[in-house]
Amino acid sequence: MKTIGNYRWRILSLLFFATTINYIDRQIIGILKPFISDDLAWTEADYGYIVTTFQIAYAIGLLTTGRLIDRFGTRIGYVWSIVVWSVAGIAHAAARGVMSFAAARFLLGFGESGNFPAAIKATAEWFPVRERAFASGLFNSGSTIGAIIAPVIVSGITLAIGWQWAFIITGALGFIWIFFWLAMYRLPQQHPKVKQAELQYITQDTEDNLPQKKTGWTELLRHRETWAICSTRLISDWVWWFFLFWIPDFLNKTHGIDIKQVVMPLILIYAVSSIGGIGGGWLSSKFIAMGKSVDFARKTSVLLCALIILPVMLVSQVHNLWTAVALIALAAAGHQGWASNIFTIVSDIYPKNAVGSMSGLAGFAGAVGGACSASVVGLMLESTGSYFLIFLTASSVYVINWLIIKIFIKRIKPISI
Repeated sequence: MKTIGNYRWRILSLLFFATTINYIDRQIIGILKPFISDDLAWTEADYGYIVTTFQIAYAIGLLTTGRLIDRFGTRIGYVWSIVVWSVAGIAHAAARGVMSFAAARFLLGFGESGNFPAAIKATAEWFPVRERAFASGLFNSGSTIGAIIAPVIVSGITLAIGWQWAFIITGALGFIWIFFWLAMYRLPQQHPKVKQAELQYITQDTEDNLPQKKTGWTELLRHRETWAICSTRLISDWVWWFFLFWIPDFLNKTHGIDIKQVVMPLILIYAVSSIGGIGGGWLSSKFIAMGKSVDFARKTSVLLCALIILPVMLVSQVHNLWTAVALIALAAAGHQGWASNIFTIVSDIYPKNAVGSMSGLAGFAGAVGGACSASVVGLMLESTGSYFLIFLTASSVYVINWLIIKIFIKRIKPISI
């Protein structure tokens, strides 16, 4: 695989940092859940409803942000998204009850819904097909780096000056990112710092030379590939949300670790998941470099990621803390490798003018699944106090995903829209 060009690397780094900030802002509540629950007397069901509010807003946002990004462009669309979620993150500091937290989470979810449609579209704009899975894995690793950094930052700030300041300080990071984004981002065809040789490499795929037209949801929904991708997101995205929002609480309740002690387990979990995200994208790109088809590369990578997630079904039965952490870390890595390939499959199949809309539609399906599952998880824990069925379900859905892709997407290739 060719080395990523210098300016493309800079653009990719911006996507990485935006995704990192995105996950710092969204993960704070999971880290502080045991702490804030004691302070504000939340029940498990209350917390489940707060998480559900975020997911509902995220779903609503994905129905609109993807299309707005396609319409107004990646540069402006990304700025709008990060302004909204940064303001919302800071607003958590003023929340005092379930309703006010739910309102702040709703605004956060709506703003954060623009991150992945914008990042996936930017990747399609700046990378040829052969490099997109690897590039997607790299920017998506920002989600796990954010999850690694968040426990350190959040616990430190909380213990020093209070949980409210954790929301204020992390929420302000997005405004710093905007300065660099506006200074650096243009389409490669319009960018003065992109040399002709690199531009030709970026636009080598035939799609770049085809006329572009507007694409609506009705047109997207006519294709079975759309239904297959949305189905996989519906039944699997909730697993990652579960890791983000409940794992600190799971470790607290089952292994008795507090906000200080949870930092190292979370760092390990998300460090391994970052390797999985990059590795899943690298493996797919490596298959293509070996002469395998895009179809073989993506589907095989998805299957391998699904298989390494299966052992997490045992985690609630494990009594050793670090064994439990290792099983969760392996599953998180499998999810991120799966995500890198699912994101890339969208850009493999759909023309660039439809990538934002399709990413938003698929993300909407994932957010709907996440919204439903958040309340269900909260109510299950409230009534049974057991994580067994939750982890059992989480372990199996990725194999089902592979079957859906295998059966309903006969061949991963560009479609005409």
